[in-house]
Amino acid sequence: MEIECVGVVGAGTMGNGIAHVFARSGHSVVLCDVEQRFLDRGMETVRKNLEREFVKNKITAEEKAAAVERILPTVDRARLASCNFVVEAATEKFVVKAELFRDLDRICRPEVILSSNTSSISITRLAALTGRPDKVIGMHFFNPVPVMKLVEVIRGLATSNETYQTVRELALQLEKTPVEVNDAPGFVSNRVLMPLLNEAMFAVMEGVATAEAVDEVFKLGMAHPMGPLALADFIGLDVCLDIMRVLQDGFGDPKYRPCPLLIKMVDAGRLGKKSGRGFYQY
Repeated sequence: MEIECVGVVGAGTMGNGIAHVFARSGHSVVLCDVEQRFLDRGMETVRKNLEREFVKNKITAEEKAAAVERILPTVDRARLASCNFVVEAATEKFVVKAELFRDLDRICRPEVILSSNTSSISITRLAALTGRPDKVIGMHFFNPVPVMKLVEVIRGLATSNETYQTVRELALQLEKTPVEVNDAPGFVSNRVLMPLLNEAMFAVMEGVATAEAVDEVFKLGMAHPMGPLALADFIGLDVCLDIMRVLQDGFGDPKYRPCPLLIKMVDAGRLGKKSGRGFYQY
């Protein structure tokens, strides 16, 4: 199936980035969210990021304008019925995604592939909520979406080879590098990354070192471009906590227990860069 119109559900950090790359590659995009203010904020980010690409001579002024024109922001989820591929990029909570997938299954034509940008939640569980489990797949982009090349393509238990090949080709059209993984809590990226970030938080909580010292060790000793605590702030401490809880619930292993300091910071509203304060101030 030729995919011309793509639906993106969620206009936040990941959703507006996904809309950006699809529009830039020539696809029409229906960008849907629950409130107009979220759409306005998302479209402003898209414009800023396209302008940045223009300044760097990656796109022309005409390409920049055309990409913005290809995105239709809407609060009316029914507009997704015109799409022939959908990416869900809502908050990282199963109950939210479950409601969306039930509704998308009702709205979208039976042949339409439904994908999730989830960074940890089971594709198999989401697929089971629909009447098309063979057409449900994970398409996990990385932040910032316009820059990062990796896309984890996650097969659920029922995902068909045809669905996988379609999504793989779509990622290549976006000039991304698709990597195939099977469904498991956290997939590959966050199953490995999040315990690292969590352990760095334990080191700070236990007074082993300051956040700055922990990050310096990783930047200088392990050649990481960003230390684990700065990265956690960038991802969002609330997102880190959600993923750790998915890992803990999914594996039932105490090694995935979220650091108490992480829980306390999220409870205090210190979510990282997006709230102005996490392990660092912004």
